[in-house]
Amino acid sequence: MADSDSSTRRGEGRGARGAARPGTGLEVEVVSSQGPRPHGLARWLRRIAPARARGTIAVAIVPDPRVRALNRQYRKKDKTTDVLSFPSDERGYLGDVVIAAGVARRQAKAAGHSLQTELRVLALHGLLHLLGYDHERDDGRMSRVEHRLRARGGLRQGLIERGVR
Repeated sequence: MADSDSSTRRGEGRGARGAARPGTGLEVEVVSSQGPRPHGLARWLRRIAPARARGTIAVAIVPDPRVRALNRQYRKKDKTTDVLSFPSDERGYLGDVVIAAGVARRQAKAAGHSLQTELRVLALHGLLHLLGYDHERDDGRMSRVEHRLRARGGLRQGLIERGVR
């Protein structure tokens, strides 16, 4: 997918930059235009990320209409989705993960877990797409990696298993 625009990547909401964890070199910036940023999301994602995840990512939590507009613009799908990933060609910058706040809240409720848990599920899924995984075309490779990382991060179920795509 193409890069998202700069207002999504860097400017919406309040941000918090997380330093890279030793050994991974992953830096995570979380921004939210939907109230306070999720506590601990950047630290959690750095902790469970695959060792090959090196560089910086931004995780933006935005209103559903913003995700719908991005989905329409970049994927030609005029509907809201839960998470979009926008890989970057910029050296050291892996890209953006954009999460629809309302969809995340509804999916958390339907799955019977907290919003924090759902944001972790979505952020991990988005990160794996930034790393080149594609569950629609990789014969289960992304699913296996996501399963292993979810277990490391204490998550029961991911998007692929739920069939939420």
